[in-house]
Amino acid sequence: MLRHAGTMQNIWFSKGCHVVMAKVWGTTQNIAQYFSLRKTNESLALENTALKARLAKLELDMEDSLSLERFSNTAGNFRYIPATIAKISNNSEHNYIIIDKGSDDGIKSGSGIVTWKGAIGIIDNVGRKYSYGRSFKNHDMNISTRIGKEGAVGPMSWDGRSSNCAILKEIPHHMEFAPGDTVFTSGFSSIFPAGIPLGTIVDSKIVNGATYDIKVSLFEDFSSVRYITIVENIGREEIEELEGIR
Repeated sequence: MLRHAGTMQNIWFSKGCHVVMAKVWGTTQNIAQYFSLRKTNESLALENTALKARLAKLELDMEDSLSLERFSNTAGNFRYIPATIAKISNNSEHNYIIIDKGSDDGIKSGSGIVTWKGAIGIIDNVGRKYSYGRSFKNHDMNISTRIGKEGAVGPMSWDGRSSNCAILKEIPHHMEFAPGDTVFTSGFSSIFPAGIPLGTIVDSKIVNGATYDIKVSLFEDFSSVRYITIVENIGREEIEELEGIR
């Protein structure tokens, strides 16, 4: 039922997950129907996480036969833990997210918070049963993003006003893009894997005659999000240790 679609460049958010999200991302495969069943229950959230990681493993090693019995919550360089939002702030300049998982569940500070519609935050503080994270709708947070699969890379941050808009900056003026192009995570950070779809380009303007500021309409509706997945880069400490060597 599942077919190999090419070499996996990252975890479940890349090509395999793009197939699952067909209606949102414009692909033509049939399994998007699975994620259209948006039943609000914990078991479905867990099944979604399992399927995403399983898809990643299928593309990473098609010769290794997988089954749900052999399923692991680790795929590629990332570990995934499904969770539910206990409380979320959306009406200030410094919004936050509290989730119902903590250190007892394996949550670690510095992990990313994602949904199947985007990257929505970063875990800052971890208790035994709950964790506190900074929402993407926060003035001091940005995400390294890429236009399309092979386009320009730049930092994207919340515009500070809209409920679903962000600004992608530092895109060189000679780079080509168009309204409707999808913006993804670049994978150039130690927090989020590459290929998470974040939104689509709406408009742009040239700044100082050198770079573009690009307005992006986000896929995720922060006012209704409930079920999320925590992503932990297994090699993050080693990466940051190497980055600290000067």
